Amino acid sequence: MTNETKHIKAQKPGWRRWLQAGWIVQHVPFVLFLAALAVLYIGNGHYADNSIRNTAKAARELKQLQYHYKSLQAEVIFRSKESELARAVAPLGMQRSNEPPTALRPDTIKPR
Repeated sequence: MTNETKHIKAQKPGWRRWLQAGWIVQHVPFVLFLAALAVLYIGNGHYADNSIRNTAKAARELKQLQYHYKSLQAEVIFRSKESELARAVAPLGMQRSNEPPTALRPDTIKPR
């Protein structure tokens, strides 16, 4: 056997070389950096999911409030019609006047 063949046999395959304690100790900071990046990536995904969920919930609540506002507005408009006002005050003994309103002009007002 020549010196060169002894050297080739003495070399370990590529993947076994990576499992040596020296290589692992040398690359611990990089592995920790990759682990920290993975944790940040997962956390960012959860934060984005929660943000999307909260935005959708706020949009649903806004739509419900808009429906409620429109129904209340329609009810107010309905109750402020002249016929509805007359019906509402009838139990109080009030009724619509048959006389037209008179305009008050400053020259027609008598001083006391």
